[in-house]
Amino acid sequence: MNLNQITIPVIDLKRSIAFYQLLGLELIVHTNAHYARFVCPDGTTTFSLHVVEDLPAGDGIWLYFEVEDVDQQVSELKAKGIVFEDEPVDQSWLWREVRLKDPDSNQLLIFHAGEYRLNPPWRLEKE
Repeated sequence: MNLNQITIPVIDLKRSIAFYQLLGLELIVHTNAHYARFVCPDGTTTFSLHVVEDLPAGDGIWLYFEVEDVDQQVSELKAKGIVFEDEPVDQSWLWREVRLKDPDSNQLLIFHAGEYRLNPPWRLEKE
């Protein structure tokens, strides 16, 4: 099994399409006023937007986009006008990450984990 598609709820599809294109995702499907799909620039993972009347309550959706160089990516995105909640930081779980929100307040993290994403020192042993 492979997770290869994520769909998140949005209110304004046009605004969200523009935001995710600014992040660097490539729009590959836009069939109507309620749905759009992107492919990530690295790999084959697809990501889609679906218009809803009301966004979920609570913390919302958290999306993680991995890049090789978080600081460089942040600099490039800031130059395009993207606003971040903080600056890149090295986390105790051995990832470097930075947070921002999309137009619908979904939490986005741009991070680099490298080998530690699948193999942290505290990974469970196979049975």
